[in-house]
Amino acid sequence: MTLEELYSKDIIVFDCLSGSHAYGLATPESDVDIKGVYILPEEDYFSLNYVEQVSNKTNDIVYYELKRFVELLSKSNPNILELLYTPNDSVRKLHPAFEKLRSMNLLSKQCKESFGGYAMTQVRKAKGLNKKILNPVEKERKGVLDFCFVAHDQGSIPVREFLEMDNLEQSKCGLSRIPHMHEMYGLYYGETSFKGIARKENANEVSLSSIPKGIQPFTVMSFNKSAYSKYCKDYKEYWEWVEKRNDTRYQNTLDHGQNYDAKNMMHTIRLLTMCEEIGLEGQLNVRREDRDYLLGIKKGAFLYEELVEIAESKIASINDVYEKCALPDQPDIHELNKVLIEIRREFYRSAYK
Repeated sequence: MTLEELYSKDIIVFDCLSGSHAYGLATPESDVDIKGVYILPEEDYFSLNYVEQVSNKTNDIVYYELKRFVELLSKSNPNILELLYTPNDSVRKLHPAFEKLRSMNLLSKQCKESFGGYAMTQVRKAKGLNKKILNPVEKERKGVLDFCFVAHDQGSIPVREFLEMDNLEQSKCGLSRIPHMHEMYGLYYGETSFKGIARKENANEVSLSSIPKGIQPFTVMSFNKSAYSKYCKDYKEYWEWVEKRNDTRYQNTLDHGQNYDAKNMMHTIRLLTMCEEIGLEGQLNVRREDRDYLLGIKKGAFLYEELVEIAESKIASINDVYEKCALPDQPDIHELNKVLIEIRREFYRSAYK
């Protein structure tokens, strides 16, 4: 099912502005995100044509089928709870049948794990970005030879430097493992049968050669294989990130000079604060009264270490609050299921009038 079909069938029962517009954090540069709930026509719901979610390519517009929406509610999914309790001035369409769900209080101690857990995932993402910004990986990829070293003057030097110093060619070198010495090799030179240190530029291993009896190694070489493997992993992750990153948000990160994704950290603190409020007040405050504080985070007004400290302090507070709060352990699944059935029946009745 496409968005066009969703609109033409007139099966949307809830539609609202979400994200920054619902939070009251929108700025002139903010995107418009739209989310909502639809109810499949009866024949589709009972057939093999069940579709649980419809969205556009960028996920700026997302609609959930009622059953899927309620399933996520039962798990205290933060995005879904925020959607359910969206402020009235952000609601664009509300079917009378859906009001039953909007009037329910579905907050529970599950929110501690769903909101808090999601927020900590964001902290880890921010740490990963921080690491990538501070430790960029050069586009020109290193090879096996860059992780090989030879003994020299009671120390070691890179094998490339050694070869250049003695005007040697790596392709004319031969390697033989030294028994009982991890990743250590005797390096030989000059035989036409030698296979070189690495057979090709993008090799992932050093190359071993058959060494004629009676000849002595030119020197001893080590290959730091574990460091090379880590480099390959870091290189792949870094350049995949570069390819997929949101350049506007990345430029904002560079502009404020704090070396973290400020928008990511703003939403992390927002989630933790909302989680704390749920435990203290028993309600979900989607529209934020701490707008200036949160937008300050987005603009890079805090050091990364300060925000991590704030997040950790809030987590400690949340643990204490939820131990003492009177919220139920989880939403009332029986009542939720009852309302789900009532909404669907009411919608189908009205559709056939």
